[in-house]
Amino acid sequence: MHPVSGHLRRRAILTITGLSLCAVACLLFAGMTGSVHVSLAEIPDAVAELLRGQPSGMAATLLKLRLERALTAFVTGASLSLAGVMMQALLRNPLAEPYVLGISAGASVGALAALLFMCAAWVVDAAAFVGAVTISMLLYLLARRDLRGGTAAEGGTALLLLTGVILSTACLALVTLMLSIAPESRLRSMVFWMIGDLAGAPVRWMPWIVLAGGLAFALRSARSINVVALHAEAASTLGVRVDALRKGLFFVSALLTASSVTSAGSVGFVGLIVPHACRFALGPDHRVLVPAAALAGGAYLMLADTLARTVIAPQQLPVGVITALIGTPVFLYQLHRLRG
Repeated sequence: MHPVSGHLRRRAILTITGLSLCAVACLLFAGMTGSVHVSLAEIPDAVAELLRGQPSGMAATLLKLRLERALTAFVTGASLSLAGVMMQALLRNPLAEPYVLGISAGASVGALAALLFMCAAWVVDAAAFVGAVTISMLLYLLARRDLRGGTAAEGGTALLLLTGVILSTACLALVTLMLSIAPESRLRSMVFWMIGDLAGAPVRWMPWIVLAGGLAFALRSARSINVVALHAEAASTLGVRVDALRKGLFFVSALLTASSVTSAGSVGFVGLIVPHACRFALGPDHRVLVPAAALAGGAYLMLADTLARTVIAPQQLPVGVITALIGTPVFLYQLHRLRG
């Protein structure tokens, strides 16, 4: 083995192991923290009750509720962060993020329409997913030529971004219309959904399946993404199928965004600052960046959600407020470091 490649492999293993341990620590912290504290000594017995399927004690019941919410936060944060990495690779812009193409705005239109008509929770989720997928398909139909590789890749990226901004503006106009005509009894839930809220979000298998598929695609395409990032004009001559790669990045990032928005609403900044921070700390190699960003994004949103439900307990804040309050100064600091 070449000494340089061996060093990179060891560094990648240490990085992923450290981030995995950090995610486990955040999960444990989320289970212990709340209006009623669960001590570390109570954790083993509570976990044993959960494994038996009989959470009879208060500690086990609280742990079950908190861990379910924390796991939902993890899969949402990991999906948003992974979508951010892929969107930045697609647009070749480190400041791109999952919501930039209007997919979140489409989900907002569907979810708020369902909330306006007092539909059941599963209908709200389905409407959000349908709205996100509809905008994704419409964006693809309008900009499918811009997703092709070649010498016009930069111009195609700009047109793709502009098309997404226009669709997002149209969706936000519909959102504003629904908020303006919504009765007072439904306005609070609609606003909380738009900000991003994990309260009452159930554990589902589908977001985990989408995350696993997106992670597999990103890891398989990591080498090609590296080549496109370094040699965009000559990538096709180096054996990279640029057309298929760009379309894959678009569809997989759109699916990840739709899945996460359906679970937690529009949680901002996760898909922007986490990939950017990981790239700043670990370098641009997507073979390390992809799993690192997914783990860091999941841990970050778990920690933010724990703060959202405990900082002014028993009242809970939308998790999107916490991510914005943390993300704004962190992102400004990153920009300052880059400018320096």
